[in-house]
Formats: sequence, C-alpha cells, structure tokens
Amino acid sequence: MNYLDPQLIFYTVVFVATMLLAQGVFTFVAERDQAAKRVNDRMKLIASGATNEEVLSALRRDPVGARSLFAPPRVVEYLEVRLTQAGIKMPVERLVVMMLGATLTIGIVFPLIGGIAGLIHGLAGYMLLVIFAVVLGIVAPLMVIARKADKRMAKFEEQFPISLDIFVRGLRAGHPVTSALELLVAEVPDPIGSEFGIVVAEMHYGYDLRGALANLAARVRTQDIQMFVVSVAIQAETGGSLADILDGLSRVIRERASMALKVRALASEGKMTGTLLTFLPIGTFCFVFATQPEFYLSVIDDPIFMPAVMGIGVWYAMGIIMLKKMIKIKV
Repeated sequence: MNYLDPQLIFYTVVFVATMLLAQGVFTFVAERDQAAKRVNDRMKLIASGATNEEVLSALRRDPVGARSLFAPPRVVEYLEVRLTQAGIKMPVERLVVMMLGATLTIGIVFPLIGGIAGLIHGLAGYMLLVIFAVVLGIVAPLMVIARKADKRMAKFEEQFPISLDIFVRGLRAGHPVTSALELLVAEVPDPIGSEFGIVVAEMHYGYDLRGALANLAARVRTQDIQMFVVSVAIQAETGGSLADILDGLSRVIRERASMALKVRALASEGKMTGTLLTFLPIGTFCFVFATQPEFYLSVIDDPIFMPAVMGIGVWYAMGIIMLKKMIKIKV
C-alpha cells in the first residue's frame, strides 16, 4: 500500500480540517453560552431598564391562581414548591389544566390513531388506557419538573458558600447589607443571582431583611438557606458582627457539603439502581403499550389479568418506598 497516495493525503487533510472546524465552532458556542449564563435574570432586566416593581413581578411566581383549584392543599403546596424550585413561572392552575387536558387528549386520541378503539372493551381495557394516559399526561410531567427542581437546587447549594463569601467580603469592606447583597447578585449567576435578586427587589419594595430572607427560605427550602435565615435572625435579635457569623456559617456549610459528597459517592450505586428500578417498569409499559398495544389487549379478558396488574402495582409501590428508605441518607 502506498501511504503517499495523493488521494489519501487529500482525504486526511479534509478530515482533519473538518474536525478542527467543528471543534472551533463548538468552543465558540460553548464560550458564548457560558458568558450568557454568567448574567442572571435580574441583571438582564435591570440592563433593559426595568424598575424594581417590574423586576419583582418578573422573577417571582404568583401563587394566586392556585387558590381556585379543587385540589387538596398539600397537592397545591407541593406543586408550588416544586415549580418555584425548578424556576418555572407557570401558575399551578395552568399546570394542572394542561396535565388534565393532556391526559384526556391521550386517552381519547390514542385509541383512534392507534387503530385499537375496537379492542378496548370492558372495565380492564378502559383501566389500562387510563393508566397509560395518566402516566404520560401527569406522572411524566411531574417527573420532569422534579428532576429540573432537584438539579436547580443542587446548583443552588453548590453556589451558596461562594455567595456567602462574597456577601461577607462586602460587609467587611464597609458596605451596608443592601449594597453587599447587590454585590452578590451582580457577581453570582443563576439560580443564586435571581433568587437573591428577588430579596433585593423585595427590600426595595418595602420588606425588611428578615422578611425578604424568610420569603427566600419559603421558596427554596434547603437546609443551608434555613441556617442562613436563622443566623441573620439571631444576629438581628442579639447583635454582634454579621460578617463573623456568616463566615463561620460558610465554613460549616462547606464541611457539611464535603461530607455530603462523600456520602453521595458511597450511595451512588444504590441511587442509580433505585432510579432504574423506578423508571424502567413505567417506561417499558408506556413503550410497549404505545408501539404494540395488542400485547396487553390480547390477554386483557383473562380473569387473572386485573388481579395481576393490581398485585404488580402494589409490589411496585412497596419497592419504591423501600428503595427510598434504603438510599436516603441525611447529612
């Protein structure tokens, strides 16, 4: 074989040039996106000329619409917390209407477009269709929201010690609390930047520091924020150097985070197993029912079908509960 073949050299040069071009484009896009992420939502609104009232209205979710829901208060509160933690501005009322609409649409349209409308008869067939529609219309969106909320709160906890350091340095440099918070908001990207941006906007709008931080704790609901709010409240009651108190709190949070990372590493295998065992049965059922519904509908009239489905559901729920208790380790 002639390694100096001109055609081979030409193709090699084209391949290398294409790879370098692709890497250059990827690097340019990544750096541009990273620069855009450093600017939080509040700073973008201020740069566009928004007032404090407009900033507060744009960043903070309005829970008023949830009051008109015919749903248990705990369900509404859970959805409010998860949407807030996920950074989704959608009202709970709209989310519930969209999920119910999607469930009804899937339950009505899927048998028609799938050509299985005539195969669904009897209570068992309708229950199987309802389970399929509920999983896709309600369970799947809730899982996506929970995943996004957990990811955003994990990033929040990762940024929080650095944010405390910036806040403490601002206080020790002689800035008042509001100016130190402004410095924190300007330096730290989302989600910390926007969440503390709401705190600053609320303080400009008339809240005192403790009230604004209490609202932050109600929105975020992490242990680090709870300790931060309690520390500020104690300092307001007893006096002392807020910078020294928060400096000590920052060290405690870093040590706790270090321990949490060690525990997470040791429990990662169990968590991955629990995640797979939780989502795999649901995903398998939805995939098979969506692609080959006859797999279930051909045996749905069997007298042991429904008792078997109910038994599987009970064992599945018990397994999830046991897995959560096994892999959930509090630090």
